[in-house]
Amino acid sequence: MTTQTSPNVLLADSAGIAAAVHLLRAGGTVAVPTETVYGLAARADSDAAVAAIYRAKGRPDFNPLIVHVTDVAAAEGLAVLDAHARALAAAFWPGPLTMVLPRREDAPLAAAVTAGLPTVALRVPAHPVMRTLLVAAGLPLAAPSANRSGGVSPTSAAHVAASLGLRADLILDGGVTPQGLESTIVALRADGGWQVLRPGPVSEADLATVLGTDPAVMTSGDARIEAPGQLASHYAPGKPVRLGAIAAAADEFLIGFGAVAGQVSLSPSGELTEAAARLYACLHEAAAAPEPCIAVAPIPLEGIGVAINDRLRRAAV
Repeated sequence: MTTQTSPNVLLADSAGIAAAVHLLRAGGTVAVPTETVYGLAARADSDAAVAAIYRAKGRPDFNPLIVHVTDVAAAEGLAVLDAHARALAAAFWPGPLTMVLPRREDAPLAAAVTAGLPTVALRVPAHPVMRTLLVAAGLPLAAPSANRSGGVSPTSAAHVAASLGLRADLILDGGVTPQGLESTIVALRADGGWQVLRPGPVSEADLATVLGTDPAVMTSGDARIEAPGQLASHYAPGKPVRLGAIAAAADEFLIGFGAVAGQVSLSPSGELTEAAARLYACLHEAAAAPEPCIAVAPIPLEGIGVAINDRLRRAAV
């Protein structure tokens, strides 16, 4: 599906990519599809460009950004990758895994990208539009989700246009994103330990298989914001959300799953990958419905269901 109802939307073809590269090099912002959600990209080496992301999203400046790069070599120029990081990169890059790594002192990154932290969150995306844009621009791109801060993440150009409108300099329409759920974020610690800061398509079990160890136990001292998606209230549709619902109350729009039908369904067959891909589209539909409240059917807490439940809990806060 393509959506060109806003004057700043272009198809993600060669002309659209060329226009996006021109804007990015000049310090502008471009909404672009990744395999997870649409991101609002700007050059990560420019204070002014990164400030434009925060301004467009209304994002708090203590919340760091993910930097997208073309490959491991580009990541090595910005951060220190140890053996664990290289093993994860070999297994999951390009793909929906973000690693929080020690930032190199001479890394050409705007200070706001890391929100004053000694670490940087890096990802090598797999989506062909984002990869083409990274190569053509020749720049690392900071790119949080392309929506107003705290709102439901966008999985289509129409979602971006509805949330940001002309606050994005350009929206590249590359269709609906295939996975529909933000990347897993893992922090690799100096002592060899690791922690999942945000669950996503790459599961904790997937990471443990590569790293050969279980994650470190989170403690109260780990409450600081190290990466996107850690705020208690996030992905919010602007209405009260009730979780674990088997049926809807009179004032609720029900998002179903499996045997719970609902007005829309994350997956009528109860398939979790389909549910992840449809989560934000269903939340957007529920937000636009006339009912003042939203109910969501129970989602199994297994596999990518862990990440789905994480997003739903934050949406319900």
